[in-house]
Amino acid sequence: MDWRQYIHSDQKILLGKPTVKGTRLSVEFILGLFANGWTVQQVLDNYPTLTPQALQAVLLRQSLA
Repeated sequence: MDWRQYIHSDQKILLGKPTVKGTRLSVEFILGLFANGWTVQQVLDNYPTLTPQALQAVLLRQSLA
């Protein structure tokens, strides 16, 4: 999977923080949810604009950082 298909940075959105394309949800915010014990299903249920593939891209990007 190429995480760049799902995550990008734009200076006009959240001051250039990496976000999931098509949302204003930052990678940092999503990782914070997981750090606080949220499950993938909880994230998807609460943020319906996210896809399982986008969440996988967030985790992959983080593991490569």
